Amino acid sequence: MEENKVSEQEAIIKARRSGRLKLFVLLFVCAAPIIASYVTYYIIKPSGRTNYGAFIDQRAHPMPKLSSTTLDGRPETLEQYAGKWIMVKVGGGRCDEACAKQLFAMRQLRTMQGKAMDRVERVWLITDEQPLETMLMRVNDGTHMLRAPAAVVAKWLPVEQGERAADYVYLIDPLGNLMMRFPKGAVSSDTAKASKVHKDIAKLLKASAIG
Repeated sequence: MEENKVSEQEAIIKARRSGRLKLFVLLFVCAAPIIASYVTYYIIKPSGRTNYGAFIDQRAHPMPKLSSTTLDGRPETLEQYAGKWIMVKVGGGRCDEACAKQLFAMRQLRTMQGKAMDRVERVWLITDEQPLETMLMRVNDGTHMLRAPAAVVAKWLPVEQGERAADYVYLIDPLGNLMMRFPKGAVSSDTAKASKVHKDIAKLLKASAIG
């Protein structure tokens, strides 16, 4: 009897170890494409490659629980767009000229990805309760507009001294990691700067097998 109990316990331990190993392998397989794209893009650095956007240490800026909602009050979060590359801009609902140019440029940058455009989502995190202009919403149809707590967003997104998160456009990878911040004024009507942003996104899409 004792021998049977020992053998049963050993079988259980082996089964648990086997299960953990399989889980680890599964997680590695899922994450491998993103890891490969990071290594290729930021460590190997192919000849002549320079990135325009600033790489963000995701460990220092993990995605918070935003408790965001759609304009009509339905709960909707960034996590719901997992599996896609997400361009994110933030700011109040009173959208000035610079804000409008950012939104338009984000739409254009997505379109410029051609066949890969469906791998990219656009999100505007609105950090106040200011009502949006109807025409602004119509022009930017396809952009996910979510109201999110200003304090939480400000704590999450890194900025340069003297600047605001609203000055930038950020990029989130398909695994939900904040990974890149484009310079102030880069995502705008400035064709030369927008071209550099487009190249960064295109290279990441090419290097990644998911999203």
